[in-house]
Amino acid sequence: MEKFTRLTSTAIPLDIENIDTDQIIPSRFLKATDNKGFGDNLFRDWRFQKDGTVNTSFILNNPKYNGTILIAGNNFGCGSSREHAAWALAGYGFKVIVSSFFADIFKENSLNNGLLPVQVSEAFLKELMELVTSSPKTELEINLEAQTISVVNTALTEDFDINSYKKMCLINGYDDIDYLLSNKDKIEAFEAAQTL
Repeated sequence: MEKFTRLTSTAIPLDIENIDTDQIIPSRFLKATDNKGFGDNLFRDWRFQKDGTVNTSFILNNPKYNGTILIAGNNFGCGSSREHAAWALAGYGFKVIVSSFFADIFKENSLNNGLLPVQVSEAFLKELMELVTSSPKTELEINLEAQTISVVNTALTEDFDINSYKKMCLINGYDDIDYLLSNKDKIEAFEAAQTL
């Protein structure tokens, strides 16, 4: 995984609540067992019409908005527990998802795949959504070490919580296996001490 410490980016406002994993990546695209190519079908049924043409009214298809941060409505990632949803968001290019609530399994799947879910208060989310919708060039800064999300060049900021182990993994670019390998010497020393 890539190391994550700080990110400054414009954002895409997706002002829809209760977005479930089947909307993020429809089940018909879950045939692969690795994480390659899922970004192509992110929000497939919203990004494209039934005939395959681009749905120009969907926010991800609006050229005014871009960036590696997605601001979504409350209760993002609910529904079935598919890791493919995190794969699709990361594969599309998102590094951070901001919402006022995340489904627990989606949150864990995101963190396990280098995608940072930033949970903020409903009031802060509303303010961000309105600001970014009206001013698409607005930049946000995510500081993982300080656990803050801020609007650049303003006083608008809020703290967010994150599991300390997952924070350490993101900062170092570790998945669970990388973390174990980083402690190989300590593990071997512990095992050696047990055999004495």
